[in-house]
Amino acid sequence: LRILSSTKMSLRSFHLLFIAVSVAFAVGFGAWLVENYLRDGNVLWILAVTLCLACAAGMVVYGVRFSRNTRHLNQAGTR
Repeated sequence: LRILSSTKMSLRSFHLLFIAVSVAFAVGFGAWLVENYLRDGNVLWILAVTLCLACAAGMVVYGVRFSRNTRHLNQAGTR
């Protein structure tokens, strides 16, 4: 517990990390959907893949914009 209490992460850094993890999960889910499509050929899987990858792309764009707009904020509470 002492290690966790001494580690500081700014809200900005946590938000960017959370976005990156969300993108990774969306891409992984999209890969799983492709596997399902290849297994049974249902066209609805392709629709789901498209929506999933569009969400991942949107999160990437959001992450880049968020990073640019909050670059001036202090990192990990330092002044």
